[in-house]
Amino acid sequence: MEFTDKEFCLEVWGNMACFTRPELKVERVSYDVITPSSARSIFDSIFWKPAIRWEVTKIEVLNPIQWTSVRRNEVGAIASPRSSCIYIEDKRQQRNSLLLKNVRYRIYAKLVFIPSSRRNDEQHEGGRDENPGKYNAMFERRASKGQCFNQPYLGCREFSASFRLINENDESLLQPLNESKDLGIMLYDMDFSDPKNIVPLFFRANMNKGVIIVPSLNSEEILR
Repeated sequence: MEFTDKEFCLEVWGNMACFTRPELKVERVSYDVITPSSARSIFDSIFWKPAIRWEVTKIEVLNPIQWTSVRRNEVGAIASPRSSCIYIEDKRQQRNSLLLKNVRYRIYAKLVFIPSSRRNDEQHEGGRDENPGKYNAMFERRASKGQCFNQPYLGCREFSASFRLINENDESLLQPLNESKDLGIMLYDMDFSDPKNIVPLFFRANMNKGVIIVPSLNSEEILR
């Protein structure tokens, strides 16, 4: 049986954000806008089950892109069972971060239903496919009430995100930013199909009058 994937829309905002560029490892520098992987994680934080996955289709940038620089102390070591402690004064590092401020996005994503015949979990009964309609209803109910399994964030956990579900008949929507820009190569998501070899995926992001069309996972536009 074929199922139609339903698309949902969230408006997401926050005071600060950092969608870190992986090519800059010493200093944290954010992408200009939210990445599809960060957008997908917001949907995951509201609702996720083994029988579904989220596929981001479009990102609308609502606020002007603004930057701020923050310098802070970090610890350049990780505690391990072999070490009794970490002396902060010996491992302290001062790093600068280039962050986004006052961000607001409208994110569209499809709830893709995965039939039991195509997944390797033990949570389905008797091999019978569940009805994807119940997952659509569960997400819609949770998102409309502001419920989430864990606090969604904007790139880094210290930058929490607020969200609201957008309905089709909502007439109070902000217009996307009237700006077009080639955002270059951007992180799309991580490919977890092989747990022993997790591969980053990229795509060429273009913002056209505040709107970024995100290609599908199987698109030729995805770079591995």
